[in-house]
Amino acid sequence: MLAALREVGTVHCSIGLHRDDVGDVSAGNSRVPLFSLFTVSWRDTGVAPRGVTAARAVTSTDGHARIEFAELPCGPATFSETVSAPTPGSGLPRQPLLQLHAHLPHPDGRRLAVLTLTTTAQGRRDEYRAILRLIAESVDFDNPLGNASGGA
Repeated sequence: MLAALREVGTVHCSIGLHRDDVGDVSAGNSRVPLFSLFTVSWRDTGVAPRGVTAARAVTSTDGHARIEFAELPCGPATFSETVSAPTPGSGLPRQPLLQLHAHLPHPDGRRLAVLTLTTTAQGRRDEYRAILRLIAESVDFDNPLGNASGGA
């Protein structure tokens, strides 16, 4: 799995298991665990203004929905969602996956940082979207070590 993620430009991956503390937790009801996968990926882009790059990221044929454009401290960004299901015969549970994306163009105009938060908990869409937005708002493209290559 890690090799496949790396092939598509993924540079960070975190797996989460969270207690569902929003649902009904009355006596006798156990909290359902929620699973998530967070990735940070780099994608090369054609040179363009950052706002154009952010917009292009969600206008592809990937079925992006609930699209939002935002000005963040690090610059323009787009947020979107996609839903996919494993193919029949894959051996995976048929539970659909909600993928929330933040597309953050790098100031060099040649790269795009893509933050993706994936979960099976579609009923918690708004909560996961808020988490991704907070993460995206914390992105800074300045390199703390001071060299000119830039980081994420």
